[in-house]
Amino acid sequence: MTSDVAKKRSETQEQIAELLATARESLQLSVAFLSRLDGTTQHLEVVEGSKPAGLLFPEGWKVKQETSFCQGVLDGKLPTVMPDVTDFPEAMRRPASKIPRIRSFVTVPVRLSDGTLYGTFCAAGLRSDKELSKRDESLMRVLAGAAAVILEPEVKERGRVDEVLARLDPVIAQGGPVVVLQPIVELATGLRVGAEALSRFPAEWGAPPDVCFAEAHSIGRGHVLELQALARAAAHLATVGGYVAMNVSPATLLTPECRAFLERLPHDRIVLELSEHDQVEDYDAIRDLLDPLRANGLKLAIDDVGAGFSSLRHIVLTAPDVLKLDRSLVTGLATDPVLQTLVRSLTEFGHGSEALVVAEGVETEHDAATLLALGVDYGQGWYHGRPGPPEALSEIGHPAVPVPRTAPHDVRARTAP
Repeated sequence: MTSDVAKKRSETQEQIAELLATARESLQLSVAFLSRLDGTTQHLEVVEGSKPAGLLFPEGWKVKQETSFCQGVLDGKLPTVMPDVTDFPEAMRRPASKIPRIRSFVTVPVRLSDGTLYGTFCAAGLRSDKELSKRDESLMRVLAGAAAVILEPEVKERGRVDEVLARLDPVIAQGGPVVVLQPIVELATGLRVGAEALSRFPAEWGAPPDVCFAEAHSIGRGHVLELQALARAAAHLATVGGYVAMNVSPATLLTPECRAFLERLPHDRIVLELSEHDQVEDYDAIRDLLDPLRANGLKLAIDDVGAGFSSLRHIVLTAPDVLKLDRSLVTGLATDPVLQTLVRSLTEFGHGSEALVVAEGVETEHDAATLLALGVDYGQGWYHGRPGPPEALSEIGHPAVPVPRTAPHDVRARTAP
């Protein structure tokens, strides 16, 4: 095998190559290969062979599956072991007996743990070999079983990618997920100051938006999908009053496409939300990108505060304008002294950092009243309004809000986020 081919192999293919080398050397045949069968074509995925056999069976070579020796064995028309191919008329009628000139052959199926046929594990010689026997077939079956164990994770991942692509591609082709708006209100007055844009994927997927975006990122479609969701969120600016909060991952935020998109928006009406669950690899790059936009009015929010610990690092290193308390801190707040202590501490921390505080997941009047008593500025949740089309939003209330009560006296008066 040439070094050029070896460089192109994946780690999985290198492991398979070692098994093939064992088969070829043990059986003293010219070439051994793993083939994948897709129903119409036999693909030689990994080949180990000595010259000239290794050159006659190049990796990536494809043959019509129905005419191959392997398919003949699977159909029961040929035996697993053929010490001399010329002894079998059925084999001699197949192209493999002629070009290249195979004269000895042994093949066994490669099946995954669920019984699915992946392909075949084969060894061949350019001359007959009367020593090939059932014992050699047994060795090949052992090696084929080992190959199946090596291949299975990659096959499952390939299947997962294909399944996600099959779901995502139509959504991307239609311009991205549906984007609805959920009102955000001032707790003291109940007046709406803005809305968060929330992505919605087909209900039959049975997965929340964060999982759908994570799946998209796992197959290289995440940036595209996020940018489409941002574009659909921005389209609502023309029809609703107040600000619109848009979610973006740190990785997508740093793409040139996202930067160009954000630069075109009316910055004084945008709150950009970074989730505390998403890692930030380069805070300096985040600041360099956002500083000129924030100077022009854009506001930065840290989402899901309190759901974990990374939000504190986000807050310290980005100095956000808004902290959004995770719904896990809000549900049942009215009757939970521990949650009340935590919310009060985070609110004081936020105000002390010159940030406004928004509570997510507000579903009851009692929780809303408790949040107000604890100093939280804004609320978002079913109690204040479910996500829906822009026309379902109430008119915008007054945009100005007072300075947080616990903020230093020299802090500038803030406007609604």
